[in-house]
Amino acid sequence: MPGESRFVSPHLLRWTYEQNQHGAFGLFGSSPVMLIGLAVVVLLVFWFSFRDQAERSLLVRIAFGMILGGAMGNIIDRLHLRYVVDFIDFYRIWPNIFNVADACITIGVILLILSSLATRRRA
Repeated sequence: MPGESRFVSPHLLRWTYEQNQHGAFGLFGSSPVMLIGLAVVVLLVFWFSFRDQAERSLLVRIAFGMILGGAMGNIIDRLHLRYVVDFIDFYRIWPNIFNVADACITIGVILLILSSLATRRRA
């Protein structure tokens, strides 16, 4: 049931089932069509922004793969269920429940930022 939790590690981590009908951090409304369209636009922006770096950098390719994979996972949930299943709940550390796809997107973006900063320092 939505909102139901199971403790994995007391005082740190629990699995909490949520049906997330909104975008990142509860933003951007709840229309699956709009959220899927927004995800596709963001993916295209990332691709056009980092395609040259991706040719030269394994880290950028991995980062973009994580972002693409995470976005596709959430898009598939939205197409199939009309919501995204969130379940990872670090309730003492982070206020939002998220899923593996969200974690991949976040880590991918962080890797792109780090790669960009490293490229600027070398230039």
